[in-house]
Amino acid sequence: MIGRKDELKALDWDLTRPESQLVVVYGRRRIGKTYLIREKFSDQFAFYHTGVRGGSLRDQLEAFRASLVQYGYRRCPRLTDWLDAFSRLSELVASAPAGRKIVFIDEMPWMDTPRSKLVPSFEYFWNNQMLVRKEKDVFLVVCGSATSWIVENIVHNKGGLHDRLTDRIWLRPFTLKECAEYAAFLGVPLGRRELCQAYMVFGGVPYYWSLLRGDLSLAQNVDALCFSEHGKLRDEFGYVYSSLFRDATAHLKIVAALASCKAGVTRGELVERTGITNGGTLKKALEELVRCDFVRQFNAWHKKNRDAFFQLTDNFTLFHFAFMADGVRDPNFWMNSVGGPRLANWEGQSFERLCLLHIDQIKKGLGISGIGCEVYSWRSRADEGGGRGAQIDLVIERQDGNVNLCEMKFYRTPYEITAEEETKLLNRREAFRADTRTTANCRITVIASAGIKPGVHAGVAQNVLTLDDLLES
Repeated sequence: MIGRKDELKALDWDLTRPESQLVVVYGRRRIGKTYLIREKFSDQFAFYHTGVRGGSLRDQLEAFRASLVQYGYRRCPRLTDWLDAFSRLSELVASAPAGRKIVFIDEMPWMDTPRSKLVPSFEYFWNNQMLVRKEKDVFLVVCGSATSWIVENIVHNKGGLHDRLTDRIWLRPFTLKECAEYAAFLGVPLGRRELCQAYMVFGGVPYYWSLLRGDLSLAQNVDALCFSEHGKLRDEFGYVYSSLFRDATAHLKIVAALASCKAGVTRGELVERTGITNGGTLKKALEELVRCDFVRQFNAWHKKNRDAFFQLTDNFTLFHFAFMADGVRDPNFWMNSVGGPRLANWEGQSFERLCLLHIDQIKKGLGISGIGCEVYSWRSRADEGGGRGAQIDLVIERQDGNVNLCEMKFYRTPYEITAEEETKLLNRREAFRADTRTTANCRITVIASAGIKPGVHAGVAQNVLTLDDLLES
């Protein structure tokens, strides 16, 4: 299995514990939750069921009954409600052979139809039928792509499941290195630059990478998946958001607003851009987008959480708004755009987002993995005298009295720091010092995809990282 080492270790640890376990696995759609559980347990389940997307209560109960029959409840009667359904599951578990009973309920949010009373019935099942078993042998995994539902009803449950959850596993997107390993496993030959470009399009979502064909170039793959009439990802954007959130109206307004802004924006600025009232709806939607790895929340230099910025970091969403939202009808759009200014501008911005998703790798490349750090963003507004504002998207404050001011550049060849660029970097550092009044040693740090070109001005960068550093584990 590619990656997922920490998650597998967590499951192994859970399996060693002597009590019955209730584990929840959650994360955005297409991230590999079902694959992880099925591979870990080799499909050796006492019971396995997947909810029916869009199904009525009757559809859900009939599907649950079919799963009960499949796993050994031969004469299961028609189910009347969820209390009845879980009672039948309890009987099935009791009849299973001795040893750990692995029970897997996938896409549980889909099972929760209006007025179905799924959650209280599940609470009763776990507390009054599973936890009371003297064998203490049940290992129940609950999974779902609708992260907001999982968090609200299982993780942060204030009713019968409060303090009952024994582990929760948040499945994150693959890193750049994990995607490189996956592409190699799939037989998709990608050079380092193409690998980086593919990550800019598909992010670290394993399902998207699984669709790549080794006999096509990256540009051909992007056209085939995203711009051809029947491309498998042509309608993916709407499908992902509708599957994650029951009402995605606010979420879509937020990501549309963030997609049009390179830098992060405050909650107040989002109110202006979206028209959503600065209240519970906005707060909840932002929290859900952060949990699903679509948006990152970060603080400006030494600001409090209430002054936080929000920035869109989901690569496929950014790609959608940059190229697909206009309804492109050219099936060879990407091939025809390669080398053009539109792609070059997108690559520059997307590489910055890629770097922001690999903070751990950047810290390792700087040799500060073991040093306490805080990550910020900084920007200054234009002054009254007409001076232009400045911005640094990635500021790493270290406990050793240093601050890395990171400049991120995506070029095919080594990046050349000219006299003009050197002046810009020095002026930005001085503006940062003056604005923040920091006494720390501010280090100009360049993260360039192909490194930097040796020259008289290259020494302005105290630290230089490349794609090699981002590809570290």
